[in-house]
Amino acid sequence: MRKHSWTGIVVGPYRDRVTQIPPTELAARLATGLLSFPVTHFDDNLAFAEARYREHLAWQAGFGVAGLFAAGGTGEGFSLTSAEIGSVVRAAVGEIGDVVPVVAPATGSTAQATEQALAAEKAGAAGLLLFPPYLTEATQAGLIAHVSAVCRATTLGVIVYSRANAVLDDVTVAELADRNPNLVGLKDGVGDIERMTRTYARLGDRLVYIGGLPTAETFALPLLQLGVTTYSSALYNFLPEFALRFFAAVRAQDRTTVYQLLNDFVIPYLDIRDRARGYAVSIIKAGLTAVGRDGGRVRPPLTDLTDTDRSDLAALVDKVR
Repeated sequence: MRKHSWTGIVVGPYRDRVTQIPPTELAARLATGLLSFPVTHFDDNLAFAEARYREHLAWQAGFGVAGLFAAGGTGEGFSLTSAEIGSVVRAAVGEIGDVVPVVAPATGSTAQATEQALAAEKAGAAGLLLFPPYLTEATQAGLIAHVSAVCRATTLGVIVYSRANAVLDDVTVAELADRNPNLVGLKDGVGDIERMTRTYARLGDRLVYIGGLPTAETFALPLLQLGVTTYSSALYNFLPEFALRFFAAVRAQDRTTVYQLLNDFVIPYLDIRDRARGYAVSIIKAGLTAVGRDGGRVRPPLTDLTDTDRSDLAALVDKVR
C-alpha cells in the first residue's frame, strides 16, 4: 500500500511513471495552452488501427499542444468498448505520454467509469475526463455521487464534462470540489453564460475551465471573459498551425484576427459540418484526409461525408494551408 502526498489517498500497487503527474500539476499544465482530442483510426473492418493512430499522435505532439485527450468525443469514444478504450489509452501513453499529458476517458455507468478510471491509471494516463452517465437523467445529488465515486477510485486528476444529461450547477461543482481534492477541472459543453459566471464566481481558480462546445473556436473569445482560459480544438487534428494561431489570437484578445479567422475558415467550415447530424466527428477525419494524412472512416451510427462535402471541405482547407 502507498499514500500519495498530493492527495492523501491510500491506494494499492502503483506504477511510478513520468507520464503520471499530481492532479494540481495536471491542471496547471492543461491551462497553459491549447488542448485537442485526437481521432481514433480504424482499419477497413472498423477495428482499431494502432499504427496509424500512433503516427497521428506523434505528429500532433510536435506542435506544442498542452494536452491530448485519448478516445474522447472526437475520438469516437462512444463507439468503443472498454477494452478498446484501454488499448487506445495504452497506445497514446506509450507513444506521446512522456511529451504531452494524455487524458483518458471515463464513460458510461458509475461502475464502468470507475473501471475505466482504474485501467487508465494502470496504463499511465496523466488524468481523466469524466463523461456524462449513459442515457439516463439524474438529479444534482445523483451526479455528485457519480462524480465522487469516480474521483475516489483514482489518484489521477479528474476533469468533469458538464453537458447533455449531466449539466452541473455552480453549487454542485463547489460541493464536488470540496469533496474531491483530485477534481481539477470543469469542461463546459453547454455555453450557458449565467451558469458559467456563477460557477467561476463561486470557485475562482480552484479548477481549470475548459471550453467543450462543438468547434470550440466559435465560443472561445466570449468564454475567455468567464474564466474559460482554454478549450479543446478538434480542428487541431488536421490544421494544428491554424488552430494554434487562432488560440494565440484568443489569448491575446486580438478580436480583429479572431474574427478574420472565423470568417476565412471556421464559419464556412461550420456550414459544411451542419449539413448532416454527426458530421462534427466525420468532418475531422475528412479534414485529415484532405491534408494527406488519411483520417479513414467513422463507425456507425456516424456517417462519413458525402463526396460533395469532402470536395467542398478540401477546397476550404486549401485556402488556409
